[in-house]
Amino acid sequence: MSLKITFLGTGTSQGVPLIACRCEVCTSADSRDNRLRSSILVESAITRICIDSGPDFRQQLLRAKTKRLDAVLFTHEHKDHIAGLDEVKAFNFLNKMRMPVYATSRVKEALHREFAYIFAEEKYPGIPEIDLYEVDDSVFNIGDLIIEPVNVMHYKLPVKAYRFGDFAYVTDANFISETEKKKLRGLQVLVLNTLRHEPHISHFTFEEALALVRELAPQKAYFTHISHQLGTHAAVSRLLPQNVELAFDGLQIIV
Repeated sequence: MSLKITFLGTGTSQGVPLIACRCEVCTSADSRDNRLRSSILVESAITRICIDSGPDFRQQLLRAKTKRLDAVLFTHEHKDHIAGLDEVKAFNFLNKMRMPVYATSRVKEALHREFAYIFAEEKYPGIPEIDLYEVDDSVFNIGDLIIEPVNVMHYKLPVKAYRFGDFAYVTDANFISETEKKKLRGLQVLVLNTLRHEPHISHFTFEEALALVRELAPQKAYFTHISHQLGTHAAVSRLLPQNVELAFDGLQIIV
């Protein structure tokens, strides 16, 4: 089954440019150096889902001219990945549907806490209407998409990566066990978080990401969740092997 992947955002938690920063990246005239918070749109012939809905979700969906969304799937509960959930109410209204939302039990608890008004017994008119479904380690499907969860670690926080056939999306991680790595072999495309060159407590660095690509040996890899500390898109691209590219906002690929 062919998939179209749209990178709605490829930036780290603060986005690029960073507020008040005047570095080379944040002042770059290259549009590829403008990065909203990380999220992707995954489309089959009949199913369309977003992975994560950060603070820029409305802007991202408008830019992508998204007319329909069948579900939202979360990787973890950090604000740069969940803060835009309220925006699904547009689809409630226009598509006359409740929005299916898929998350682990821990992320479900965070959604109840952060969006208490959505789950209140007495609901205010016009709030998002969602149906929460729990994700564990089992393979599951959304429409015709068959999804395999992959457990990764974001320092001490468990995060879900996801594999869709020959495509996998790994964001916010700096450790993957040998057992879970087996789920990421034989890929056509691997998307991997790559924050910066210097060591970081909870994200893969540039060199760590390259080493993991060499180990897992996908046909193609794209780096995402990029900070201004990594460097300009043009400069970093010159350092990459032939089968690795930096993703950028609006990039679309077919897998």
